[in-house]
Amino acid sequence: MTVRRILIGGFVTVATTALLAAGGGASAAPDKPVRPPRLTEVRPALPPGQTNPSIANGVATGALVATYTSSGLGPRDANPAAPAGTPERYIDFPGGTLPPGVSTTEAQAINVLKQITDNLKVQGLTPKDVISMRAYLSNPPGAAAADFAGWNRAYRQFFANTDLATGKAIDVPLGSAAPAPPMFVNPARPSRVTIEIENLPVPGWLVEVEVVAAFRHR
Repeated sequence: MTVRRILIGGFVTVATTALLAAGGGASAAPDKPVRPPRLTEVRPALPPGQTNPSIANGVATGALVATYTSSGLGPRDANPAAPAGTPERYIDFPGGTLPPGVSTTEAQAINVLKQITDNLKVQGLTPKDVISMRAYLSNPPGAAAADFAGWNRAYRQFFANTDLATGKAIDVPLGSAAPAPPMFVNPARPSRVTIEIENLPVPGWLVEVEVVAAFRHR
């Protein structure tokens, strides 16, 4: 995984180039020129030779493809038993209890991706229509770095969880549990960047996500 530290606004962030961590990488130069996308085409550039990459190298869209950009969304207040302003307040599991091996970041990320799904639904879209994603992670209290592993497990519950060769859903882990069917079966591999940031706008948030989704030609 390539990690790049950037000074923004007086504090250090860590920009993660997720292609290597996610099993992606730069594509080899094409043998012939790549044509531009057709007017209504949405065309992901997927890492070559892989049947289960987690993200695209990029996504090309035709000139007539309309898109929807969500605002940055965080987890909903789901655990009133936890003190306000704490990360545990945003654990969306029964009784606020984390399943075995599930980190607080992973739990919050699942919560956030559910909010993203609801946000898209109002526009007539689903996570299958997402072409680009930007995720912001904050360090859990006492941790030296953001929990990228927990975020990536949560991401696979909603994105990039089908085998591109067979079209079949791939079991994914929740925490330390054995892999099981994902929460939302989705072949989409959006382009993605994940950034570690010092603070998020709501006390207790560890995850915030924004997406771009395409209104595909029907």
